[in-house]
Amino acid sequence: MNQYLRNGTAAAGLLLTVMTASAANYTAILTGPGESPPDSSTGVGAAVVRFDPASHFLEVDVAFGGLLAPSTAAHIHCCTATPDSGTAGIATATPTFGGFPLGVTSGAYSNTYDTSLLASWNPAFIGSHGGTTAGAESAFAAGLAGGVAYLNIHSSLYPGGEIRGFLTAAAPPVPEPAMFGMLGLGVPAVLLMARRRRKT
Repeated sequence: MNQYLRNGTAAAGLLLTVMTASAANYTAILTGPGESPPDSSTGVGAAVVRFDPASHFLEVDVAFGGLLAPSTAAHIHCCTATPDSGTAGIATATPTFGGFPLGVTSGAYSNTYDTSLLASWNPAFIGSHGGTTAGAESAFAAGLAGGVAYLNIHSSLYPGGEIRGFLTAAAPPVPEPAMFGMLGLGVPAVLLMARRRRKT
């Protein structure tokens, strides 16, 4: 029986690896000056996003700290007219990522979404991309690849967004969700990981 359990566990691990192996990886450093318009927030954050429209897999990991006011929402916006600038509507679920820490000035978040489900998307984003989740997935994938999607965190002081960063393609390996679970080390550790990833 233990042999069957071991084989099942190995098979499940292999399936998860296959599911996420083709996921494209994106990272962002979130800052106040990165907002539009720029603000003077001393808050900072780091995000890792993995997306594979073929397997309907979207993973979002975020760590943040130093917000000037409690958080009120967080999501990914897509798609701006020009890479790394401008604003766009919310693409992911509204009014915020499910389970995102609200009412705090620092925190960590990790969640995985099934992008074949309507609930994973802003209805307006689906409506403007053919009215289907497949259309939303296609537009979102193109937006991420084109550098015209950004993740931001809103606060009570900055309802339009206190910190944000454009998602840019990251070379593998990307930190696993378990790594974000150890964020007792805080945002500086996450920023250090992001800096090292950029150098490789």
